[in-house]
Amino acid sequence: MSKIKPSKGAPYARILGVGGYRPVRVVPNEVILETIDSSDEWIRSRSGIETRHWASDEETVAAMSIEASGKAIADAGINADQIGAVVVSTVSHFSQTPAIATEIADKLGTDKAAAFDISAGCAGFGYGLTLAKGMVVEGSAEYVLVIGVERLSDLTDLEDRATAFLFGDGAGAVVVGPSQEPHIGPTVWGSEGDKSGTIKQTVPWDRFHSGDVSTLPLDSKGEIKFPAITQEGQAVFRWAVFEMAKVAQQALDAAGISPDDLDVFIPHQANERIIDSMVKTLKLPEHVTVARDVRTTGNTSAASIPLAMERLLATGEAKSGDTALVIGFGAGLVYAATVVTLP
Repeated sequence: MSKIKPSKGAPYARILGVGGYRPVRVVPNEVILETIDSSDEWIRSRSGIETRHWASDEETVAAMSIEASGKAIADAGINADQIGAVVVSTVSHFSQTPAIATEIADKLGTDKAAAFDISAGCAGFGYGLTLAKGMVVEGSAEYVLVIGVERLSDLTDLEDRATAFLFGDGAGAVVVGPSQEPHIGPTVWGSEGDKSGTIKQTVPWDRFHSGDVSTLPLDSKGEIKFPAITQEGQAVFRWAVFEMAKVAQQALDAAGISPDDLDVFIPHQANERIIDSMVKTLKLPEHVTVARDVRTTGNTSAASIPLAMERLLATGEAKSGDTALVIGFGAGLVYAATVVTLP
């Protein structure tokens, strides 16, 4: 017989509050066209993107996270010192250690909350939400702050015609806390590492350490390029369109929800063509509100779902208590989908 006492957490968990932060600078497609041979019409038709936000030097990963988190905490109606854990999903915090989550937890005024970063690309918010739910139900934290944040402008090759227009910066955050009813469904998640080369960093950090300049990419001026995100666009598109709709349906089934029961669909904001294809494949009814934040925010990876959620609620396109299907997918290749009740 085990001597370990059983944990005592909440029966269930739910999202209690959401907040977002978009950098002040708005970048239209015309700026992107200064460095690639393309057109505004081509960018819009291929991605749906019209503008994106790029961070200034002051709008750091930590600064944007703190702004978004403060809004989420206020929206949840709690104090920062009640937060028991801070989970940050990002691929654009460039210090290997310590985790940026520890700085964020301290500056928010938490009471020595557990804090750590995760790297799960565009599925990172779903991964963090699943971890938060587990902590609340297990009892290791009453309230968990989940942050998705990126400064992808730092990882964008502005001369790469395939990706220069895709990425934006921003932070989204939610507070997950106790509930007497299930408001976060089972997560359907996984990875397909055999496809990891389809989205990747152009050059690993240790290549710079080697001292062999001949192995590093050069820009049009002959200068060494900083590592950037690159992808095999068609392969990623086909995977997202054909495979992620299946995962989304599995998440609906796991939650006992049909498309007719949904109020809102919040997919990762990668590409509007992908979103349209998923809506068609899932046969979502016309009454379902579909997030299309990608048009003005671009692809913000881990931040895209909470940012889109925050905007839908702020504009009134969605309302508190709505049932929403959320799904993130990206580099790894990784994915995570679940059904939630909006805060």
